[in-house]
Amino acid sequence: MTSHASYTDLRVGGVVITPYRRRCHAPIPFYASRIPAGFPSPATDYLDDGLDINDLVIRHPAATFFVRVEGESMIGAGIHPGDTLVVDRAERPTDRAVVVAILNGAFTVKRMCRREGQIVLTSENEQMPPIQLSAEMDFEVWGVVTYVIHQVQ
Repeated sequence: MTSHASYTDLRVGGVVITPYRRRCHAPIPFYASRIPAGFPSPATDYLDDGLDINDLVIRHPAATFFVRVEGESMIGAGIHPGDTLVVDRAERPTDRAVVVAILNGAFTVKRMCRREGQIVLTSENEQMPPIQLSAEMDFEVWGVVTYVIHQVQ
């Protein structure tokens, strides 16, 4: 994995990715009570200090990027076309991490798995075969996907 001292716009294969730049702190009301997804329970009105979504999803601001997803290879991981990925370049990829990678000059989002000493990029869509990396392939883990943002329909 290549490390970068400073993060600027990156262009790969016609795709331009711009780093996250915090413009302002914008907390919104945040209710500290949890809402059950099972059986209903009495509501409580405890309002916390507020929550800035940036504080929730961004661990390393200088190394964080947002990218929009195209394609259906990661649907099984809850990543759909049009979703926004929060990608952290400071995170080290672990086995089975969802990563944004550059493979032979093109971006892709896949699950990175280690199998018998080899790296395999797998889709979360059974219609798409895994990609067994070889020495002939140009491969770089560009960042680790830490959050997926999508609209509920």
